[in-house]
Amino acid sequence: MDKCFANGSAAPGPVPKGHIRLFSMRFCPYAQRARLVLHAKGIKHEIINIHLKDKPDWFLEKNPLGLVPTLETEAGEVLYESPITCDYLDEVYPQNKLLPQSPFEKAQQKMMLEHYNKVVPHFYKVVMAKENDDKAALVAELKEKLVKLNEKLGTKKSVFFGGNSITMIDYMMWPWFERLEAYGVIDLLNSTPELKHWYDCMSKDPSVIACSHSTDSHKAFFKSVFTDGKPNYDYGL
Repeated sequence: MDKCFANGSAAPGPVPKGHIRLFSMRFCPYAQRARLVLHAKGIKHEIINIHLKDKPDWFLEKNPLGLVPTLETEAGEVLYESPITCDYLDEVYPQNKLLPQSPFEKAQQKMMLEHYNKVVPHFYKVVMAKENDDKAALVAELKEKLVKLNEKLGTKKSVFFGGNSITMIDYMMWPWFERLEAYGVIDLLNSTPELKHWYDCMSKDPSVIACSHSTDSHKAFFKSVFTDGKPNYDYGL
């Protein structure tokens, strides 16, 4: 079911046999990380979308933090936080491995993710900027971060951040890049050629395509959040 579950809604039944359940929100980039991994690995799953401003009590019983993504297994085991859920999926479902086998390379990806997580707030600063904010300065800060990512990718001499095929770190980074045009800063990629090539290649990935929303949809959702103050989690349905 696509439409989100709000407080007062009936709790879903048991996780379907042979599936794993993902509690998500259609426009959440963190939940999109888990959806990308589920799709890339071909894992049978059910998605339950949550109204993040009016969360059902039964969801808070499963995850007291009320965060998405949250996973629930057939056995009733519950996990949350996007890197934890994605690593779990890659470990439990052996097909189409996304994390490197080498402990050192795996650690490198986790270190890179820690670095990238410090870049993410700069995307939000740009999209949340008010009229009296110095938006040009915020965009310049983001550009500086993207230039450093571009340099990191350039030193690897590969198309993707983990080599010449998509790995976990690429999917962990992608959701915010999908929104670059909606943020109004897609032109920043003109200053980062390696990152632009990565962006173009990621845009063609079947899992990225399957788990994406259009720029117009992202813009409409941002408007509902930042202008109207009433997030429309069901936009487009």
